[in-house]
Amino acid sequence: MPERNAVSDPVTTGISAKGLSAGTLGLIGAVVLGISTVAPAYTFTAAVGPTASEVGTQVPAIILVGFIPMLLVAFGYRELNRVMPDSGTSFTWATRAFGPWIGWMCGWGLVAATILVLSNLAGIAVDFLFLLISQITGDASIADLTLNPFINVGVCLLFVLAATWVSYRDLQTSQRLQYVLVGFQVVVLVVFAVTAITRATSGDAFDPTPFDLGWFNPFAVPSFSAAVAGLSLSIFIFWGWDLVLTMNEETKNPEKTPGRAATVVVLVIVFLYLLLAVAMIMFAGVGDGELGLGNADIQGNVFFALSNPIMGSLGFLVSLAVLTSSASSLQATFASPTRTMLAMGHYGALPKKFAAVHPRFFSPGYATIVAAIVTGAFYAVMRFLSENTLWDTILALGMLICFYYGLTAFACVWYFRRQWFDSVRNVFFMLLFPLVGGVILAILFVVTLVDTMDPAYGSGSEIGGVGLVFVLGIAVIAVGIVLMVVQAVRHPAFFKGAVLTMDAPPSLRRR
Repeated sequence: MPERNAVSDPVTTGISAKGLSAGTLGLIGAVVLGISTVAPAYTFTAAVGPTASEVGTQVPAIILVGFIPMLLVAFGYRELNRVMPDSGTSFTWATRAFGPWIGWMCGWGLVAATILVLSNLAGIAVDFLFLLISQITGDASIADLTLNPFINVGVCLLFVLAATWVSYRDLQTSQRLQYVLVGFQVVVLVVFAVTAITRATSGDAFDPTPFDLGWFNPFAVPSFSAAVAGLSLSIFIFWGWDLVLTMNEETKNPEKTPGRAATVVVLVIVFLYLLLAVAMIMFAGVGDGELGLGNADIQGNVFFALSNPIMGSLGFLVSLAVLTSSASSLQATFASPTRTMLAMGHYGALPKKFAAVHPRFFSPGYATIVAAIVTGAFYAVMRFLSENTLWDTILALGMLICFYYGLTAFACVWYFRRQWFDSVRNVFFMLLFPLVGGVILAILFVVTLVDTMDPAYGSGSEIGGVGLVFVLGIAVIAVGIVLMVVQAVRHPAFFKGAVLTMDAPPSLRRR
């Protein structure tokens, strides 16, 4: 294992500390922040309807299929974090495995994806704020206020400002806030699910559907395309668990706690999704009736459509949970790109300003401000220019997530190449699991790349006959390449391997 050098050491060929508040985050706190970033209430309300339309009652099976690559990749992340607990995570690990150029692009993929997600979360928080007020007051016109771009962007920037303020302060402030927000979100979702199952079993439901264990059978998924859709679903509904790894320098027992927290987050999320999927199918069925999960009119926000029929006068709590989910995830997600940019600045892959840590709060102050400005500006410009372009950009993030998740999984395989056969455990956790997870994500990246070339994908917009989602995804990657070249010309030390070397640990086989 490389030796961790002192913070004051400006040049190192191994990983080194950044000046963050070490030992602040425990296992429970890391798990809570991870769940917050995944935002289960928000992600599931948007995903369950379209999935049910494709696979019917096999939604639980699709969730399980989608869960597999995320779990396999999480094992790879855990192994890398065990020997290299560094806030740069994917950037640092890919650099150590494949060199500075691939490492830089891996870091760019993470930063770009999270910035796009931050913009999306801020916009969703605005939508649900007005939906909630409309639901409480009974005035449907209030929900339409979000269609006014000036009101929408103004409120969105307030959400971004609030999230930035909390993220800029010390990690303990974020923890205290997230305990409340995540706790409320999970409690409401569980109550919603239990109530739906209870009413379905008593026959007091829209379309009572008896529970069947066959819903969990992946081999009963009707087609290969549906299985591919399940893997695509996993990118959306499980993404965010890796946040806890970017905070590894701030956790207690950084070699073990982040990896354990990431695994726990993935397991908790899959259990919650399965419970909700079963409850919704039992209560509403998968038909295209008024409340059926196959009804295209409610698929953008299934929780909102089912909240009052299931929860009655307390239905507004479900909308509040979704609002809480998007708002809390907005705040928690800031930790991921800011700590990656901090590490990139620390090692010379970005300008040194990004390496600045606030002297009082021990947070990546400069990187947090930059992330907030880019997030707010991107959302405002896209919202005024074209809402379709904004949402097509969000669809393109699937490619970016597959890109940097897959590269990180392969980095695990290659970095530990001298240790593959030191033990049976290593064969699975350092070779087979991350390799299979990486291959699945690589295939999904290529499939998504091909599918998005079709102008019908997303909003239907196109440039020169090529789908806008594809153009935007490639454009984001191209921008990363340009920025990388500029940085390499201006500050070449990192790209010459003088700061963070490409290396593999020696074999641990006992002689």
